[in-house]
Amino acid sequence: MKSISARVTRGLNIGSNVVAADNSGARIVRIVSVKHGKSTKGRQQFAKVSDWVKVSVREGKPEMKGQVFDAVVIRQKKSYRRVTGERVAFEDNAVALLKDDKGNPKGTQIKGPVAREVQERWKEVAKLAQFVL
Repeated sequence: MKSISARVTRGLNIGSNVVAADNSGARIVRIVSVKHGKSTKGRQQFAKVSDWVKVSVREGKPEMKGQVFDAVVIRQKKSYRRVTGERVAFEDNAVALLKDDKGNPKGTQIKGPVAREVQERWKEVAKLAQFVL
């Protein structure tokens, strides 16, 4: 996976409920695991901006409830530091669902801003965003 330029802090735990910011049909999803995540032995894994996570749909279309999908974290409330020295924090925690391993998004549009770090790693997801912050 491509590296990102920011020093992102641990923002989301496994089991966190987050908003699905795309129009795939899911509304609220729960983070189940982090793919390619790095963690110390004995410590629970964590997710941060532009991480690839597995999510379980909690609220949304009835046929999607309980299903597990891949997703990308596009926003996190916990502030993190960019190389320029500025700190970035968003209003909510949000993900965008993916339909395959190549990073193609399931929805056709993403509501709200997307972090610049997501654009560096997931170009297809950032193309659907209203704006990149």
